Order: sequence, then structure tokens, then C-alpha cells
Amino acid sequence: MDFAPLFNQIWNIAYILIPIAILAAVIKSAWFKGKVGEFSVNYAAKRLLDQDVYHLLKDVTIPAKGGTTQIDHIIVSKYGVFVIETKNVKGWIFGSARQKTWTQKIYRHSTKFQNPLHQNYRHVQTLKAILGLSEEQVFSVVVFAGDSTFKTNMPENVTKTRGYIQYIQSKQDIVLADEQIQSIIKKIEKARLAPSIKTNRGHARSLEQAKKVVK
Repeated sequence: MDFAPLFNQIWNIAYILIPIAILAAVIKSAWFKGKVGEFSVNYAAKRLLDQDVYHLLKDVTIPAKGGTTQIDHIIVSKYGVFVIETKNVKGWIFGSARQKTWTQKIYRHSTKFQNPLHQNYRHVQTLKAILGLSEEQVFSVVVFAGDSTFKTNMPENVTKTRGYIQYIQSKQDIVLADEQIQSIIKKIEKARLAPSIKTNRGHARSLEQAKKVVK
């Protein structure tokens, strides 16, 4: 019996289904969701903030104590340096500024995740040390870019995508001179590691090592 036609038919079906399955897995992955969230934050910044006043740097990985720290977005302006941590999650979000973990609830399923304000604290402290800036010049911002709803009162610097623009624009005290802004951008560009798979893998290893230390 000639099985060649059957094998050809199976191959043709697999040829179509395998790429679809891979694409579906990528779309469901945390990496892809994170990139979608970062894109929405980038888009809002470029569309709603004056590019001559607010300077956007994205996906910044810099050396830090015990490894590296990876910052989703940094916006530098005369009103300060805004360090942005992006979360692309859905469901109900419960948390407060001082809690170590927050809760994501989708129907009856609940998941704990690290307080993103605490996560961003490391980013802020690392940048302050590199740039030599004070508390009044650096702002921590957390942006939830997914289809989520806050079910507890959040600090003013924890927002949804458009809300983070409003938070940034609410800062109207000039805390940096023009020459400082350019100097800060140059220092960040000099300190950051080149965006690459190698850099991402190195950062992932430093995160795993940090988890072991905490345990």
C-alpha cells in the first residue's frame, strides 16, 4: 500500500497548523504581553507628550548591585526623571503601597505578584546613584496597560495607560536645567547595556540569582 499520499496530506496539514500553534503560544506568553504593554506606553508618550520637553528612553538595562536592573521606560524632562514600570495584566487588582505582594483576580482564580512599586524602587535607586539625583528629581510610576480594574485605592503614581500621562503632566515644578537634561540622557546611554538577547539572558540570570538570595 502506498502511504505517500497520506504522508503528504499529514505534512500539508502540519505545515499550516504548526506555525499557527507557535504563533498562539507566543501571543499567550508573558514576553508578548509585556511587549504589548510597553508598546501602548510608548505610543501614549509619543502621542500625548511634547517631544521637545519629554525625552523617552525605553528598554534600559543597566548594571546594578548583584547583577543588572531592567527599566521599561525612562522619561527625562525639566520636571524630573520618570521611571516607569509597565504591567500588562487583566482582571481585578488588589494592593496597597506597603504590601509586599498584590493580587490579580480573574473570576475565582487569584494570583499573587510582587508589588510593582517595590520592584520599581530598585530601578529608581540605581538611577539616582548613577545620575546623582535627589528624591525630588526622580519619580516612580507604575502603569497597568492591560484590561484590568483597580479594586483598592491606589497611590497616585499607580495608573492605567492614559492616567500615567496625566500624572507626569501634573508635575509642574522645574527641577532640572536644560544642560542637566542632556547630561542625564548621555549618562544613561553610556551606562546602559546594548539591547540584545545576550543582555536579556544575563538579566534573567541575575533575577534568578536574586530570588535564590531572597529564599
